[in-house]
Amino acid sequence: MRTGPTNTLVDVPGLQVGHAELAGEGALSGTTVVLPGPEGAVAGVDVRGGGPGTRETDALDPRTLVERVHAVVLTGGSAYGLAAASGVADALGAQGRGFPVGGPGEVVPVVPAAVVFDLGRGGRFAARPGADTGAAALAACSDAPPAQGVVGAGTGALVGGLKGGIGSASTVLADGTVVAALVVANAAGSAVDPATGELWGARHRDDADAELPALPDDRAALLAALRDAAAPPTLNTTIGVVATDAGLTVAQCAKLAAVGQSGLARAVRPAHGMTDGDTFFGLATTARPAPDLGGVQEILTAGADCVTRAVVHAVLAARSVETPAGHWRSYRDLVAGA
Repeated sequence: MRTGPTNTLVDVPGLQVGHAELAGEGALSGTTVVLPGPEGAVAGVDVRGGGPGTRETDALDPRTLVERVHAVVLTGGSAYGLAAASGVADALGAQGRGFPVGGPGEVVPVVPAAVVFDLGRGGRFAARPGADTGAAALAACSDAPPAQGVVGAGTGALVGGLKGGIGSASTVLADGTVVAALVVANAAGSAVDPATGELWGARHRDDADAELPALPDDRAALLAALRDAAAPPTLNTTIGVVATDAGLTVAQCAKLAAVGQSGLARAVRPAHGMTDGDTFFGLATTARPAPDLGGVQEILTAGADCVTRAVVHAVLAARSVETPAGHWRSYRDLVAGA
């Protein structure tokens, strides 16, 4: 495996990422936008959790008119946070980016979105992303490596009661095709093996994980700290994007999103439960030709691996956060303390 230059989603040519977080007392939430080029990207979706919060996912069915999307919004705020997508759509429409529906400049941007549950984790239930947060995340989009950890839609994320956040990873296949993922790790299940203290996804590590914290030989203290620090299970949801520059169809993008869910299940146990609304989007910028069957299979395999690694990166990048609602401890801090 060879990672891309930044080992993040922006290694897929043409994709940009932007984050925005809420400010003020009691706020712990935010929004992340994935932005393709002006022509959009072919897209599919896979919704597998028991409590999803989504927008425009029906439009990504291969039987519908829509083939390309103009942005993907990942956001906190549960169903309230879907308002962030309206801010993104309004801004894109003002730029003339969207599905043509009339004369010059008359477009409707296709902006699917998915949310995580993080309400009240900063102490104030009403602190949730809105249209202005979405517009700010869109304005922040760039092809620079996106920040990971407690940023954007991952600001209020928890994984098994420990601090979660944003993680990303990429792979370059032998023929030059790029596959990458960006994940908001906010799962009811745990990313940590309770018998060893190791991350479930660590076996899929890459060179960027060279700074994985060394676990103590006597792990009794660590295991006790992990048990004590984990908050009680709440409503959660992990969401993300799996992308490639290959020329995939809408149906193949939906399959790419589906194998992303398999990658999540290797990094978090359990996944796809009733209190998780796990949703993944598959994107193809189509800068490269359509792959043959073997090439599609390679892309799918790499997509699942990128999601697993992205969850590892999210957990490692997270920092401990204390708010009026609680003290959310990070995995790295607990290992260092043990």
